[in-house]
Amino acid sequence: MDILIARQPIFDFNRRLFAYELLFRGTEDHDHANLNGDRATTSLLSAAFLTEGIDRISGFKPCFINFTTGLLIKNIAASFPKDKIVVEILEDVQPTIEVITVCRALSQQGYKIALDDFVYDRKLEPLVELADIIKIDIIGTPLDTLHKTLHRLSNHSKIQLLAEKVETYAEFEKALKLGFTYFQGYFFSKPEVLTIKELTAAKINLLHLLAEVSSGATTVSRLTNIINHDVAISYKLLRFLNSAYFYRLEKIESISQAIAYLGEQKLRRFLMLMIISEMATKKPQELVRLALIRAKFCELLATASGKPEQQNNLFLLGLFSLLDAMLDSTMEYLVTKLPINDQVKDALIKQSGPLMPYLNAVTTYEKKATQECVQAVARIGVARKDVYEIYLKSLEFAQAFTDL
Repeated sequence: MDILIARQPIFDFNRRLFAYELLFRGTEDHDHANLNGDRATTSLLSAAFLTEGIDRISGFKPCFINFTTGLLIKNIAASFPKDKIVVEILEDVQPTIEVITVCRALSQQGYKIALDDFVYDRKLEPLVELADIIKIDIIGTPLDTLHKTLHRLSNHSKIQLLAEKVETYAEFEKALKLGFTYFQGYFFSKPEVLTIKELTAAKINLLHLLAEVSSGATTVSRLTNIINHDVAISYKLLRFLNSAYFYRLEKIESISQAIAYLGEQKLRRFLMLMIISEMATKKPQELVRLALIRAKFCELLATASGKPEQQNNLFLLGLFSLLDAMLDSTMEYLVTKLPINDQVKDALIKQSGPLMPYLNAVTTYEKKATQECVQAVARIGVARKDVYEIYLKSLEFAQAFTDL
């Protein structure tokens, strides 16, 4: 039985990746809607730590994992490394003597404790005293209630606040001003402003270079020239090809070897990844990582659905799906600058066309929208049992590149 897991990033106030929350997505045959919390968490822990290896999923970042009353009382958390998990106590857990005793022991052993979907109640004070991180839904909590809660928590100096469901840059800034340290949501995957910013000369040059590299008319000689004239690209190309991702026995030591090994299409892709990464230098690194995951995810879905001829188009679709967020511009404007076919354009601008179900499958998986994901995967003819392994392969690909 395949266990399906997704992850949601958590950022610090500098918009650097701090941790992930691991989300149980069900099994190959059933979603998690009718599964109790105990079973969901134990299945997640088993899959993450015992089957796949937590570092493969988390990229060596700590993981927030939900714990129910039953799992807390059984002290399940103590069976897992304290530097790998954050014990996230669900909002319906009552501060009974048994729960407080276990949480106090975990805290003394060095485990981080987080309170999920926190709404202040005096009876929760024993848990507040032990908490390291308190998660608050800044969208669903009325402003007056939010201010009162923050005032009450201000007496607890060790507590760090995490804003949940941050969907826009404006909400991120609001939470930052309120004193939140950590932020969770999808604010990074949308443009940070609604108005179009004029692109800087540097960004325009990168966009032109991206267009050139994306074009089928560009020669291998020109691609080689781009690499040879940029020391950073040359260095990262060699590091990438000699990373554990490729499982090579013999080291690649020259640019000519690297180019011969990759071939023209993969060489183009590497340069596109480098350009995309440079475009997003002032953005959260997770934005680049997410674009890479989407690109590989879409490409692998093409193969799994019996459409290998669409691999390149779908790779580009996933890779370019966050350009608007990277450049604070509209997708309509950016797409006119790139030599991509109409199917990719329709998916990016109109959210329609034959390639859109692939991107839907990826984005709904990201956002824990189980039913929508199942429908999208079924529509493209991919077996649900294969999706999780495809996701893991996409994570590994993205990790290999962002480690450069």
